Amino acid sequence: MDRERLVEELADAFGGTETALRAVSRQARDLTDSGRIEEDLEYKPTVEDVLSNLEDAPEEYSVIERWNWWIGSLELSYGDYQRFRVRSDIEDPAE
Repeated sequence: MDRERLVEELADAFGGTETALRAVSRQARDLTDSGRIEEDLEYKPTVEDVLSNLEDAPEEYSVIERWNWWIGSLELSYGDYQRFRVRSDIEDPAE
């Protein structure tokens, strides 16, 4: 998965700080590299797949909240996805 493209697409779709966007894109890449989605859902996630899943989250959610919402649903369905969560306090208030 192209992390730079994902950062750009996430910014366009959901906004967020550079820190938040990079954290989510890093976890998306780690999730893809882990093979968990392929194993559980039988497809290799693309940038479009990530965006589509994050679009399903409540509209008022930030990019990190959207990511964690999706990871939470994967955790409930398949287990062992918590390690891909992004800390909600990752954003520096000074940014």
